[in-house]
Amino acid sequence: MFVRNVKGFAAVLLGLGLALNASAAVTRRYLVQFKSANAFYGVAQTFAMNNSRLSMNLQDGVQPTRLFNTSVEVTAALSNLQMMVVQSNDRLLIESLKTHPDVASIEQEVFHPAPQPLATGSPGPTTAVRPSDRAPVAMPWGIAAVKAPGAWAVTKGAGARVMVLDTGIDKTHEALVTRFEKGQNFSGGDAADISDQVGHGSHVSGTILADGLNGGLVGVAPEAKVLMGKVCTAQGCSSIAIASGLDWAVKEKVDVVNMSLGGAFMTAAEGAAMAAAETAGVMVVAASGNDGKATVSYPAAASTALAVGAIDAKMAKASFSNWGPELGIVAPGTDTYSSVPKGSGRGAETKLNLDGKGLGNVNSLPMQGSPITAPATNTLVFANLGKPDDFKNIDVHGKFALISRGEIAFKDKVAEAIKNGAAGVVIYNNVAGLIQGSLTTDGSEVAVPAVMIEQTVGESAKAVLAKGQMISASLGVVKTDYATFEGTSMATPHVAGVAALVRAANKSLTPAQVRALLKKTATPLTPNDQNQMGAGLINAEAAVKQASAVSLHLL
Repeated sequence: MFVRNVKGFAAVLLGLGLALNASAAVTRRYLVQFKSANAFYGVAQTFAMNNSRLSMNLQDGVQPTRLFNTSVEVTAALSNLQMMVVQSNDRLLIESLKTHPDVASIEQEVFHPAPQPLATGSPGPTTAVRPSDRAPVAMPWGIAAVKAPGAWAVTKGAGARVMVLDTGIDKTHEALVTRFEKGQNFSGGDAADISDQVGHGSHVSGTILADGLNGGLVGVAPEAKVLMGKVCTAQGCSSIAIASGLDWAVKEKVDVVNMSLGGAFMTAAEGAAMAAAETAGVMVVAASGNDGKATVSYPAAASTALAVGAIDAKMAKASFSNWGPELGIVAPGTDTYSSVPKGSGRGAETKLNLDGKGLGNVNSLPMQGSPITAPATNTLVFANLGKPDDFKNIDVHGKFALISRGEIAFKDKVAEAIKNGAAGVVIYNNVAGLIQGSLTTDGSEVAVPAVMIEQTVGESAKAVLAKGQMISASLGVVKTDYATFEGTSMATPHVAGVAALVRAANKSLTPAQVRALLKKTATPLTPNDQNQMGAGLINAEAAVKQASAVSLHLL
């Protein structure tokens, strides 16, 4: 969920009962914690027996498992957490069961904000210059920044298993298909449906362990395996789904869990699930949040998680990255290039005729909200900053508008160009590199293609046009299997990948020892007077070398 500029999402507090009619017959789900293992297993055995009879098609006479002989129906047993998922439309009965001698707590399901990826589009500069997203970048800048290649001489993560609790995964993606082990859907519907309709989970997974085969995208731990626990949809992340995912992580005995999700709070049951994972030897890595505030979000703020903040390519704290005393470490979180479900990414094909010798390819990125378009050629017209006055004395009708970045929003520049009849828009950066701005706020598309090109190319085009010479341009926006996002969501998988390398190098390390080792070997960054950087930038090379040789008493 932690992707920059997420708007319109708020935690839905379904369990507080505020302003709700207690007698309303609405079926709700709950997590039940028990006071003893015996109390849990008494219910669990009945539930398992009924499920077994149903699986053998012995449906006659099989009734749903009821909690303590009430009308409350048991729908799932989280055996590794010793919790039950139940449902009921009787709120008063649920309240009365909270006083049952075997019940420790009954907690209504809540939904945390949904992961919602946005393309890179920060107002600040970026130093990254990349080719079109149509072809994979073999090694995104963050992989080198955490010094993963230096660790690969020791291990590339073979034997390590990482569970990603997220929006699902495209398990057939070329960068992930060899790394995928198994998946389960906890978000509702078909348990086998782990398809990623958002793109977030596939992107996170690629950063952790894309295989790098045939010169393609490579992740931090390219020989580790991924298990996908789908716990979020575009509507949100259920507390019951998250607890169920952690229960599965304990059952599978995975090495690392990546949680690029969360919010302002976590429930008591979620906290208990985190503690159970820690006890079972499962390390949890979580995102600190994107509010740009001195408040680390949950579950990252839990003592059993390693909270991850984001830095940019200049090794400065990303403006959106949350910080505070709970922040453990930082990692690259801007301009993060990774896998997305096949065909859901967008790439630009941009050509300019700057020297009169024909169209030549230039580096470019499509703006978010630009439609898929076949390459088309038109005349380029300079429209300065794209303000209304800049179009008064020029004719862009049926042509491409060349506009400088700056002063007004990308969407306003493009909207004004469309209003004046432009057939396409080329925005050139006002600093080095490329970014991918947003043209809409609701996921819709504008009427014409809009791309960004580099500052030097744009300035050259502007100079040619100022001499009265004509420039032709070709623009096209194509579907791709890769995309560039930013957020602490993107920083977290860098750390999960390093944790996988460390655990592959030394399986005896506990989660607490791995957290300590990662902090000890991190590269300090400043300013850090308010723990904005935690222990510093994670260093895979140093961490893996120490993990493979260090005495545990030194941690």
